[in-house]
This record gives sequence, structure tokens and C-alpha cells, in this order.
Amino acid sequence: MSDIKLSKEDHAWLAERIQGYFSSELDQEIGNMDAGFLIDFFAETAGPVFYNQGLRDAQTLLGRKLEDLCDELSAMEKLLPSRR
Repeated sequence: MSDIKLSKEDHAWLAERIQGYFSSELDQEIGNMDAGFLIDFFAETAGPVFYNQGLRDAQTLLGRKLEDLCDELSAMEKLLPSRR
């Protein structure tokens, strides 16, 4: 798996959210650069955890959809005339 890369827009959006959180919840100011360092840290450490969970969720969904599709295909089977 390659490193998690965020677009500049997503990185900036996250930095704004982190700065807002620090200000409103922790009553502390954090600069844009420090917020960026936090994003990079969490992307490196927590990112793979969330990524892997997303893969497991996708596998579960795909498995259910595949099972539904197999059921639909089975329902399409034609009955064979009796052989005498």
C-alpha cells in the first residue's frame, strides 16, 4: 500500500477543522503549519487503520451483493422436464 496522499484542498480543509477544534474545544490556538503536521502524523499512524477498515467494509458489502446476485441467478434456472 502506498502512503496516503491528500489533495491540497483536502489538506487545507482538514487544517481549518483542526484549528477550529483546538480553538473551540481546547481554547488553544494552533497555527496552520502545526495543524498540517498533525494531519501528516494522523495520516501516517491512523490512516492505515481507517483505510483497512474501509477495505473490510467494502469486502463485506461486496460479499452481500455477490450473494444476492448468486441468488438471483439461481432463481433464473429453468426446471428440467421429467425424464422417463
